Amino acid sequence: MQNAAKKLFANLGIDMRLLGMIGALVLIWLTFHLATDGRFLTPRNLFNLSVQTASVAVMATGMVFVIVTRHIDLSVGSLLGLLGMVMGALQAKLLPEIVGLGHPSIWIITVIAGIALGVMIGAFQGWIIGYLTVPAFIVTLGGFLVYRGAAWWVTSGQTVAPLDPTFKLLGGGAEGTLGETLSWAVGIIAAIAATAVMLMSRRTKARHGIAVKPAWAEGTLIALVVALTVGFVWLMNSYKVPDRAAARIAEARGWNVPDDFTMNHGIAIPVVILLAVAITMTIISRRTRFGRYIYATGGNPEAAELSGINTRLLTVKIFALMGGLTAIAAVIASARLGAVGNDLGTLDELRVIAAAVIGGTALAGGFGTIYGAVIGALIMQSLQSGMAMVGVDAPLQSIVVGMVLVLAVYIDIVYRRRTGS
Repeated sequence: MQNAAKKLFANLGIDMRLLGMIGALVLIWLTFHLATDGRFLTPRNLFNLSVQTASVAVMATGMVFVIVTRHIDLSVGSLLGLLGMVMGALQAKLLPEIVGLGHPSIWIITVIAGIALGVMIGAFQGWIIGYLTVPAFIVTLGGFLVYRGAAWWVTSGQTVAPLDPTFKLLGGGAEGTLGETLSWAVGIIAAIAATAVMLMSRRTKARHGIAVKPAWAEGTLIALVVALTVGFVWLMNSYKVPDRAAARIAEARGWNVPDDFTMNHGIAIPVVILLAVAITMTIISRRTRFGRYIYATGGNPEAAELSGINTRLLTVKIFALMGGLTAIAAVIASARLGAVGNDLGTLDELRVIAAAVIGGTALAGGFGTIYGAVIGALIMQSLQSGMAMVGVDAPLQSIVVGMVLVLAVYIDIVYRRRTGS
């Protein structure tokens, strides 16, 4: 029976780490669903869970590259707070005086400025690490302290509000979604695109004489991907917008609707941003020279440098990318809250590192996957949300998450020893 299962998974080409993470996630969901009398696995809670996961997951995709190259970034939470505060001050105080209150360009300028600042700060950290050879732990620990203090100085410790209405849509909520119809359109396009990519990959492998999965295995995987995509869209479209909120949204958009008008949320914009980031980062890691250099350097830095890879410049690029992704996460986090306070991003650096490690990224370097980091972030958020719904105190939540992190690393070590990977 066990050999048959191994043969089945081998034919399907499913990574056992991925299977283990999905199994752990399903177990967590079922446990909390029973503990909350059926309130966990509902469209409303899963919608909120997807939005809450987005900002940490976006940063976790960048943390994969950082850890793969045998570095660490302890500054992302503080940097998120600083970037959020700067973007909040831009749209609430500076830009309205320049372009006018409520101008449609405010949110665009804010996002571009935030990402540019994040990239510059990340590149500066990478330059210190790569060219001045100061350990990443020390550099980013210094950043952890500096950026949190700098965030306070931007507004003298005052909470920034209100944010631009269009900017706030990037954080989700009843209005920050694609809506039912567009969600279905995006889901169908995504399913078709995933199917086409898998078939083209199979054809390319066959053309170059590379072994491919059996036709039934390929068909099974395609059917699974399509079913998961359609199922996710259906769940998001099953979450109904409260009647008063739906009426307010319809009135603001100038719709002429009947008295019994109803509206469903659909896919939240933060989730769309996360999917776009995850797909882009996956392409970078698998299909570009930059991605190959990252994994080669993480596997053996000395050999990579001897082979001609500029590992110092590579470090600058990786931390610049991490800074840009932190800015995107700051957009999501601040927009979701509708305000920016001094506590924005507190302890996010630990959540991001934990998400990457739980997702299978090796602290020794050389291995890590983007999808693993996203699933790791979802596992982290599921634990926190589930424990909050059950009524577990915050200190105990931290204890449980810490124990899960240590257990995940131990399991990964055992797995690598047995497989020799």
